[in-house]
Amino acid sequence: MEHESWKVPGAPVEGYVWPAPAPRAAVLLAHGFGEYAHRYVDRYHRLIPTLVEAGYTVHAYDHRSHGRSGGRPAVADMRQLVEDHLAAREALRAQPLPVFALGHSMGGLVTAASATRDPRGLSGVILSSPALLVGENEPRWLRALAPVIARVAPGLNTTKLGTSGLSRLTDEVAAYEADTVMYHGSVPALTAASMLTLSAALWPTYARWTLPTLTIHGTADRITDPRGSERFHAAIASGDKTLRTFEGGYHELLNDEPREEARQILIDWLRDHTA
Repeated sequence: MEHESWKVPGAPVEGYVWPAPAPRAAVLLAHGFGEYAHRYVDRYHRLIPTLVEAGYTVHAYDHRSHGRSGGRPAVADMRQLVEDHLAAREALRAQPLPVFALGHSMGGLVTAASATRDPRGLSGVILSSPALLVGENEPRWLRALAPVIARVAPGLNTTKLGTSGLSRLTDEVAAYEADTVMYHGSVPALTAASMLTLSAALWPTYARWTLPTLTIHGTADRITDPRGSERFHAAIASGDKTLRTFEGGYHELLNDEPREEARQILIDWLRDHTA
């Protein structure tokens, strides 16, 4: 699918835009850990082409240290990723369309942090299997030590996420494993520690969240904690909030068994909010 280059001012990232012929709104897509934006064209149930066909111009970029953007592979500080997201949103404020932010997994955490810090210019937020509750089951001493380890050895390997929890569809898991642009190693210490710190810092801020919000999560997700989505949904003050959980669903819902339903929920929610 053809795309145009997109420059995010001040951010050292590779950006892309897929224009809709008669756009209803713009969607800013933030991908997950180890991924890259173009994966949502052919995989993830062709989410980008589906959005474009439905009338939504999609803007996206590869996070620092991911995909075609520079940096040590997958070694990312969430604070920098949030700044990049804010810069992308600022750039989109120059165009006339309503803007919706859509974030998956780690991109969901970045999107939530960006929207919490400055909700201006956003017409709504969609979070897909967001990493909102990080390190909940880790011992307190390890959570306290994590930022120190990250400063001393940011690239140190920590948890290996594996692929068994991505999808119940073997062809989707095989495609993930065969993708040479994907990062397939363990989560680096800086990435893990900064995700833990950011996710913890955001909880007191959600009471001020008033944006229209859709959150989707699988109950059998072993990569990001579905309890985080449930707590987030309960915590935010928005009068327009929807949580859709998929019984037995794995992490990549649009690559999993309920992918048709999950994708349709996203499209229907956007249409309802751009009528």
